Amino acid sequence: MATRAVITLPAAAKAGEAFEVRATVAHAMETGYRTGDDGSRLPRDLVRRFECRLDGELVFAADLYAAISANPYLAFWMRADRSGELSFAWRGDNGFEHRETRPLTVS
Repeated sequence: MATRAVITLPAAAKAGEAFEVRATVAHAMETGYRTGDDGSRLPRDLVRRFECRLDGELVFAADLYAAISANPYLAFWMRADRSGELSFAWRGDNGFEHRETRPLTVS
């Protein structure tokens, strides 16, 4: 199954002004505490880290834990002085990694 992410940011931002970025990724976020229908414990499978970078420079990061719901949603504010490429990375248990990029236009 392919992972799907939804990223929302403005079509254009003004230099130096704050704007909101919203990102969510489709992921079950299994805590490892629940049991399956057969009574065995379901293995932990969490997204553990989210990072957003502008042209390689870290602008936001979050460490995620078992209390985060399925399909983790993050919203944050940032400022930029120049146009560039925003890269988004989600990493987790069992080798999970999903990356996406979006252009950022700053005027």
